[in-house]
Amino acid sequence: MFGWEFPPHHSGGLGIACLGLTRALSALGYQLVFVMPKKLPVGAQWAKFVFADMPEVKAIGVHSFAMPYGTGTRVVYGQDGAPVYGWNLYGEVVRYASTGAQIAAREDCDVIYAHDWLSFGAGIEAARATGKPLIVHVHATEYDRCGGPWGINPDVYAIEKRGMEIADAVIAVSEYTKNIIVREYGIRAEKVHVVHNGIDAATMPQAGTTLSRLRELKRSGYAIVLFLGRVTLQKGPDYFLRVAQRVRQKNPKVLFVMSGSGDMEAQMMRYAAQLGIADKVLFTGFVSGSERHEMYVAANLFVMPSVSEPFGITTLEAMRLGTPVLISKQSGVSEAVNHVLKADFWDVEDMTNKILAVVGYAGLSETLSQNGSREAEGLTWDRAAQKVDNIIENVLKSRV
Repeated sequence: MFGWEFPPHHSGGLGIACLGLTRALSALGYQLVFVMPKKLPVGAQWAKFVFADMPEVKAIGVHSFAMPYGTGTRVVYGQDGAPVYGWNLYGEVVRYASTGAQIAAREDCDVIYAHDWLSFGAGIEAARATGKPLIVHVHATEYDRCGGPWGINPDVYAIEKRGMEIADAVIAVSEYTKNIIVREYGIRAEKVHVVHNGIDAATMPQAGTTLSRLRELKRSGYAIVLFLGRVTLQKGPDYFLRVAQRVRQKNPKVLFVMSGSGDMEAQMMRYAAQLGIADKVLFTGFVSGSERHEMYVAANLFVMPSVSEPFGITTLEAMRLGTPVLISKQSGVSEAVNHVLKADFWDVEDMTNKILAVVGYAGLSETLSQNGSREAEGLTWDRAAQKVDNIIENVLKSRV
């Protein structure tokens, strides 16, 4: 299994998905070799980890910078303060791909499995060298990252398309994503299988007591509305701020929190000032672990206004912790959950009314909290792994 990130070194849902899925597949009896492009202090007792930059692995040397989602200009640092990747994303992906065949030749396997375009190249080379079947797991497409067909990187698109064409099977995280794959990449619908993401205790943010100030604000009568995710075009942070301005005009006791980092972070700070709500929006930067848990618990409402969201694991995290949720209809998770509020990302007025309803009516908030938490408990990684297991079995049978 070729991946790109793994907790605690991750910047989004890709790493969380790899953690949850590998643990659940291991419970079904799979022996997993998880490959990463760089050696990092990661590990899980259910998988063997291999790193593509170890001395015994010969690779093309490139000076490159890479972030797991290809956005922003910030370096990803490890816990020791050293840069994790170089300065050129595409170069790092090429270097990683060049190691795929050698790693696969050393590690006996029945199936090659690659997560997202960053790992597709390595998976393709591994499958070519061994003759083993290839499964690619699409967690996001270039159409999602660009918020539509505008500004698509042709190199990234080409890697995605080639990986899906060569693969024996394609796994998409939602019907929403499958439709994009079929429509924009020309992949046969019967080749694409939908496996929704999950949530469980192993992938949930753990409790902490690091954000007492937020809880104090809540106790003093303020309602807190939370955005938590990458601050990029795809996630709709600008719509979140437009809604914040409207809500503040009608209810001055609502505060907004934007947690996350990305290439639009500084722009959104300026935009909040232009809208006259700079003192009503708290920008926290990237949060993880116990701070992430505290953000959800402190919030009266979690909002995910994504322009194009393949799934949206943050929705399940919030629901599992009993936080009411408002999500974009343009998301994969919206097809998997019922006990949430939904709106079109562009409909600022509708989102405003729904936020005011949640913070203004305790009954609605309590209903969303209780029913959402119960619903999320049923959306597990074990269930997702069972579907993946069936797909793998069918791929192996078709090869025979």
